[in-house]
Amino acid sequence: GKTEVAMRAAFMAVQSGKQVAVLVPTTLLAQQHYQNFADRFAEWPVKVDVLSRFKSAKETQLALDRMLEGKTDIVVGTHKLLQKDVKFDHLGLLIIDEEHRFGVQQKERIKSLRAEVDILTLTATPIPRTLNMAMASIRDLSIIA
Repeated sequence: GKTEVAMRAAFMAVQSGKQVAVLVPTTLLAQQHYQNFADRFAEWPVKVDVLSRFKSAKETQLALDRMLEGKTDIVVGTHKLLQKDVKFDHLGLLIIDEEHRFGVQQKERIKSLRAEVDILTLTATPIPRTLNMAMASIRDLSIIA
């Protein structure tokens, strides 16, 4: 359900000429999301890439270059996506899976992106603070049942 929503949002952003970053807390989840996105968009002119520790330094640099040149439409990665040296040509959407599993430093970087890009946060189990923010209308909340 939530991955389907993320893929549809990513597709709409790419069709609007924007790049999409999918931020996940673990390398294994990055690989799973990468495979799902790559499979889904295999028949479309959408370039999907992944940044994780499973990639060599050379592969990582090539992926970063493609992102900066606008040749990558969707990139899936761990906290590496939030580092200062990671640059996009035209980032329009940040999808965060399991935001509560990121630390303070990563959340501060995410907060700095909020003014520039749309952010979609996915979670299977909303933590009380997030739920409270939604109930107080500070944050939007959609439920897939």
